[in-house]
Amino acid sequence: QVQLVESGGDLVQPGGSLRLSCKASGLIFSKNAMAWYRQAPGKQRELVAGITVAGNTNYADFVKGRFTISRDNAKNTVYLQMSSLKPEDTAVYHCKVTIAFTNYWGQGTQVTVSS
Repeated sequence: QVQLVESGGDLVQPGGSLRLSCKASGLIFSKNAMAWYRQAPGKQRELVAGITVAGNTNYADFVKGRFTISRDNAKNTVYLQMSSLKPEDTAVYHCKVTIAFTNYWGQGTQVTVSS
């Protein structure tokens, strides 16, 4: 079955950087678009960034210029490089893949931005 496992979340000071990873299994990774979402306490889950099979990327306006999504098909892993982090970036970050109209989610990794 499809499994997504995120890692890399941590407590970081404002202005700092983190790299999140999402390792996928149970699918042909190179043939699937991937995405990162986040959910802050009391808020709905929101799209952060996506990357297509061809490597084309899209970003939410609130992370443009600060976050970069990338993928390594040899490692079945999608990354989210985050820089210039702000307290409002605090959330649980999840990766997602959609296969045959079914969404698969990882368990998430906590990112906390605080001084």
